[in-house]
Amino acid sequence: MAVGLLRVMSSRWWDRCLEASRLVIWPQRRWRPNEAIVELDQPHDWTWRSTGNDPQFLLRKGLPLPGWHMLELELAHDQPSVAVRLYFDTGGGFSEEHSLTLPLKSGRVTKRLIFVRHRLRRMRFDPMEAPGHFAIRHLRIVWLSPWFAHDRLAQRLVNMHHRWRNVAKREVLAHLKEQARRQHQPWREVALADYEETFERLCSGHSYSQWLVDRPPVCADDVARDLERLAYCPLISVLVPVHDPPLALLRECLDSVLAQHYPNWQLCIADDASRDPAIQHLLTEVCASDSRVTLVRRPQCGHICAASNSALALADGDYVALLDHDDLLTPCALWRVVVALQVSPRPVLLYSDEDKINERGERFEPHFKPNFNPDLLLAQNYLSHLGVYETATVKRIGGFRSGFEGSQDHDLALRVALEAAPGRVVHIPHVLYHWRACEGSTALAGAHKDYTTRAGIKAIDSFLSVQCPGAGVEPGGLPNTYRVRWPLPDPAPMVSLLIPTRDRVDILKPCVDAILERTRYPNFEVLILDNGTCCEETLAYLARVGEGDRRVRILSWDHPFNYSGINNFGASRARGDILGLINNDIEPIGADWLEEMVRQAVRPEIGCVGAKLYYPNDTIQHAGVVLGIGGVAGHSHKYFSRHSPGYFSRLLLTQNYSAVTGACLLVRKRLFEEVGGLNARDLPVAFNDVDLCLKIRAAGYRNLWTPYAELYHHESMSRGADDSARKRSRASGEVEYMRRTWGEQLDVDPAYNPNLTLVHEDFSLR
Repeated sequence: MAVGLLRVMSSRWWDRCLEASRLVIWPQRRWRPNEAIVELDQPHDWTWRSTGNDPQFLLRKGLPLPGWHMLELELAHDQPSVAVRLYFDTGGGFSEEHSLTLPLKSGRVTKRLIFVRHRLRRMRFDPMEAPGHFAIRHLRIVWLSPWFAHDRLAQRLVNMHHRWRNVAKREVLAHLKEQARRQHQPWREVALADYEETFERLCSGHSYSQWLVDRPPVCADDVARDLERLAYCPLISVLVPVHDPPLALLRECLDSVLAQHYPNWQLCIADDASRDPAIQHLLTEVCASDSRVTLVRRPQCGHICAASNSALALADGDYVALLDHDDLLTPCALWRVVVALQVSPRPVLLYSDEDKINERGERFEPHFKPNFNPDLLLAQNYLSHLGVYETATVKRIGGFRSGFEGSQDHDLALRVALEAAPGRVVHIPHVLYHWRACEGSTALAGAHKDYTTRAGIKAIDSFLSVQCPGAGVEPGGLPNTYRVRWPLPDPAPMVSLLIPTRDRVDILKPCVDAILERTRYPNFEVLILDNGTCCEETLAYLARVGEGDRRVRILSWDHPFNYSGINNFGASRARGDILGLINNDIEPIGADWLEEMVRQAVRPEIGCVGAKLYYPNDTIQHAGVVLGIGGVAGHSHKYFSRHSPGYFSRLLLTQNYSAVTGACLLVRKRLFEEVGGLNARDLPVAFNDVDLCLKIRAAGYRNLWTPYAELYHHESMSRGADDSARKRSRASGEVEYMRRTWGEQLDVDPAYNPNLTLVHEDFSLR
């Protein structure tokens, strides 16, 4: 069996497929529940209750025939997360080998390909793995013609699999067959193995629906009382360009503005030559109903930028808020914005968290964002909704630029951010905007509008032409994501890679040999910092590599182990302008790892640069450090699959983090010395890298993590665990020092979000 989430689907192809399909659908009478499932007598939100950890439905008739099928499922539930499981009995009973797991997204139909190899005798459907309530809203298995299934398979691979991202969809099948021929396997087995890798099961500690129940909305009376104490209550103009949206969605959108608890607003509607008379009538009606509503009708369709500029021309407010014609504001949205404006100097750009809303009005997939993260903004328009801008600034820079349709908000955000002083781009950590998720919308599937990626590249390229003329931009690994290639100085600066070690040639040799053999960067030295090696085999290797490669120097440091002290010693002997802190259990994967890190480290605004590190089993060891997790700091996305996109694609995007791990860290030598290097007195083993990053951040630099420098990390293999009383005492003292020194900064990480957990590394809800 093989499964995979299908985000992009041609409705025309799908309708044609359904006309001749064999369906396995969800009539209750066919799927027989076992004793662990109870049907509710008076169903409300739920129609079933699971009473144990193994609820099952069994199907004996109307089974899928051998061949390709599409599984479609939507299941509502009261659990933090659900991954359903399907079992297929071909005569040998049910087994894990012939099963598939389907992690579900709340509020939407999830679709996956299935290939049935043999005639089935039974199917089993396990809706959850715990006691709880659920309702099956949609369950269908549709037969697919092979050409359609192959097309969907190829589309999924080029969209989501790292090995297929640069392959044209039409070429995938031929490549698969050639690969299968070389491996002496059936091509379908090779294809399904890659397809299987494009999804994973992720668990969240708290369901969003329950999270919302626990946080009731702010009422109008509370807002009214709060407004009495606010010193600054500006007029906010809400810009809504309109062009033929579904009438009901437009009405809900406009009603969400009319229902704002904050009263000092203006609604600026620009109708971009909508053809539906009902829309014309609705706009006239809304305009007549409230004097705060203004309307301009454009004589011909000019697209989103022209329409937005027409709405902007109506704006009298100090700030403008951007609202799409089918999306929704929360009732307290503008009040939250005004509360955030009670600072001096006033922000020029504000943005909030957001979620999505489906046709049934159910909210799902919340995006809890970091504070202003300039490098993340270059990789993805994470600001998105709700965006609020100082009107004078927007008008001064020319408003929305024609030619950037599809990424006009990204272009505007970049140009405003370019002018913004530090602290004048403000994040509001509340969900203030509901992004409509319906068929064909970007909210439901970003790849529906691939022109937005092209427009995004144009916007970033325009930004870079002013900010850094030598930099270039290219598409990222997913739609609407981008990679900036920063210029490398000529000549390339020398990098000194500092590798502390003691004995353990079995670890050190693969590390050093891999660096020397797999590093394309032309100008580096390796300083092996020997901390009292006694092993004869290790000493022989040190002598051999030190004499055999002019890039290697062996330096002795004969003191008790102190990670900070030995690296400070190495830094004092380094010849390079850039220092690299490298553990002795690191192995680079690609030849360009050091070049990518140097490109980032030489940027004048950047401090420490971290890499993407994997455990040997290809799960994430390090993808940036989040402050506060576990009391001090934890690694972002730890244990996620190597190929996972992570939380809103962050595992694939260059971005700023408060800290990165010293297992593989680059920093300019001048900065390292400016902040006093690593703290050898108070942090001899742990958290010295976090402390270094925070000192450099305090000096005014941004720390950065790049996913394009990939290495394996055999973590702590050489040093061992903190399993003695002395080591535990030392570790406790290091934690106390970090809490005493950095205090509240460890609990409020600007690269994270206060609504997310400080217990786990998985970006689940707090």
